[in-house]
Amino acid sequence: MLSLPGLRRTGKAAGLRTLVVGAGEAGRTLARALRGSPSYGLFPIGFIDDDPMLPKVAGLPVFGPIASLGVIARVQLAEACVVAIPSLPAARLATIVDAGTAAGLHVRYLPSFLAALERDARLSDLRRLHMDSLLGRNEVRLVSDRPATLIAGQRVLVTGAGGSIGSELCRQIYRYGPAELYLLDHDESNLHRLQLEITGSGLLQGDDIVIADIRDRRRIQQVFEIVQPQLVFHAAAHKHLPLLERHACEAVKSNVAGTQHLVEAAARSGTGRFVLISTDKAADPTSVLGATKRLAELVVQRAADGPVKVASVRFGNVLGSRGSFLAVLADQIARDEPVTVTHPDMTRFFMTVEEAVGLVLETAAMAEYAETFVLDMGEPVPIVSLVHNYATQLNLPNVEIRYTGLRPGEKLTEKVFSDRETRVPTAHPKIWATRCTPPVPDFDPLLDQLYAAADDGDADYVKQLFRRLLPEYQPSERPETAVSAKAPYPDDF
Repeated sequence: MLSLPGLRRTGKAAGLRTLVVGAGEAGRTLARALRGSPSYGLFPIGFIDDDPMLPKVAGLPVFGPIASLGVIARVQLAEACVVAIPSLPAARLATIVDAGTAAGLHVRYLPSFLAALERDARLSDLRRLHMDSLLGRNEVRLVSDRPATLIAGQRVLVTGAGGSIGSELCRQIYRYGPAELYLLDHDESNLHRLQLEITGSGLLQGDDIVIADIRDRRRIQQVFEIVQPQLVFHAAAHKHLPLLERHACEAVKSNVAGTQHLVEAAARSGTGRFVLISTDKAADPTSVLGATKRLAELVVQRAADGPVKVASVRFGNVLGSRGSFLAVLADQIARDEPVTVTHPDMTRFFMTVEEAVGLVLETAAMAEYAETFVLDMGEPVPIVSLVHNYATQLNLPNVEIRYTGLRPGEKLTEKVFSDRETRVPTAHPKIWATRCTPPVPDFDPLLDQLYAAADDGDADYVKQLFRRLLPEYQPSERPETAVSAKAPYPDDF
């Protein structure tokens, strides 16, 4: 977790004198966590809340109403405030931000999308304002009644539920009142954490926890026969680009064969909709990750003539997901280390977790003919610009950058659509889709050969088969010479 260098003080206080705006469950949980974690650089001195009947909460005073934030900040010598009211309307938040800024406070907030359940006031969800400057565009809010209509009263299964995207999907799906929400993962620790987080109970006794490996065809079929999911979100995958270049066979087993196991089980069990989480690296892939996710899209597309409505969703890099660039950047800055970037000209499409989850839930209801959906993410963001913007928000203008050179499979610039694909508009102005491009004529027998080669551990033949299965696959195998021995950030979607 980022300890916010440059904002921390020395002395008896453990950090900036901080006002917590909102004395509800989220605010109380946050205040306790901050007091127990001095390394975050925020020292709570009291609450701001409109309830006049709250003289003291969690051992801290309630100084007065939100309208008096500026006056209270000056009287109490406050240096920062954290807005901990998850349901706060945007206009009210803007008013508080203006008042806090005018009083000279460092203003932060718990994003409403991640912390909509007040008990889910996790310190890791703290986020600086001005995310738009990191994205290079305005953050897209995908808000409609489609997800609620689709999910309410349904049996929903999420694979890879313990991962960054999978867990956030589960949190948001839970809010829409599904009849059942099944959390599938092969990591029991992640499942335990997620169940506790969502339901408030981590007893691991319910049927909602499903330990299974998507690579195990028979186990997946058993799960679907028992659960009978009506809606499936498939987020389980191997996704770290440089690692998969060295372990292509494992990438095939999880990303391609695992997806096929799920699609086949969904068709047999009467599932109504199936959504695959893909990546922008699947567009004209140059890496094992991109090739396996493009093949997964084709596996899903082949099910279009069956009983299940299927779709794929391509992400850019998700800011804040586990192992993503922003997480590594924050860690390097917190340790006062140089920031490692692969190439000075590298650009990427970035999304927030909110955008990613909103895109998945919105497109699940839009799927009709095996489309691949993409969020309009504007222009790709230069990595170097993102580093400088992030450092500027932390008042650290002189961050050192070390360039490490491109690795096998990496592109300087990603794109979201292949040159072979046609981009078409959808009912949402910020969501685009692709028309399906047919697979090669001998796709099925070649796919069987791919699985056999992966089972045999023959990575060279696996990559040869990528070329035959995907005419657009052009592997990048000659990285530029690195100028530093330090490891760069993991490429992630």
